[in-house]
Amino acid sequence: MEKKKLKILLGKPGLDGHDVGVKVLAHALVDAGFEVVYTGLRKTIQQIVDKAVEKKVDVIGLSILSGTHLILCEQMKNEMSKRSLSIPWIVGGNIPDNDTEKLKEIGADAAFATGTSIETVINYFKSLKD
Repeated sequence: MEKKKLKILLGKPGLDGHDVGVKVLAHALVDAGFEVVYTGLRKTIQQIVDKAVEKKVDVIGLSILSGTHLILCEQMKNEMSKRSLSIPWIVGGNIPDNDTEKLKEIGADAAFATGTSIETVINYFKSLKD
């Protein structure tokens, strides 16, 4: 029997209008055997969480290039807590190395700093399937 595909929602919170990277990641994840839902640009954290609940995803990935990753991840933690949701969530994008631990302390299951390879992110998701 074939294993269920891990369903990943990729969201672009805030006013950041740069989505080439997240689209490349989405295609790479699909090629690696994952199901991907993409929210599109300029979504609020609430809209991203709404879509995650609606689509019954296994993991939420936030792509943040605007430098507001700490603020948006605090909002994510608060929204998930308010709804008593336990969907794992990760964050990646234009994130300095020294902020990855801060993001995990906030509540992200993983944080991928600037320059992380797509292969590293795919391998992270593969580890969740096991």
